[in-house]
Amino acid sequence: MLVRTIILYAVMLTCAVAFHEHTYAVWELRELLIERQLNLWELLEQLKYVDPDQRVVVYAEIEHMKSEINTIIDQLLEHDRSQHP
Repeated sequence: MLVRTIILYAVMLTCAVAFHEHTYAVWELRELLIERQLNLWELLEQLKYVDPDQRVVVYAEIEHMKSEINTIIDQLLEHDRSQHP
């Protein structure tokens, strides 16, 4: 039983590392990307009911989200290029 547990932990550790240098960084960037995409969708939904005075603020926030999304995508591509030259 102890041997099975040790083998199981070894396999889990190997899968977690996944022979990839930036595995956690890529996972974290993907998580941030999903979060920013959800924020962008929420901002787009706000355009349905926002006052005309606040519309300019929402537009600015949408532009900010777009720039953050583009930055995250650039970082993901950079990680991929460093792993697959």
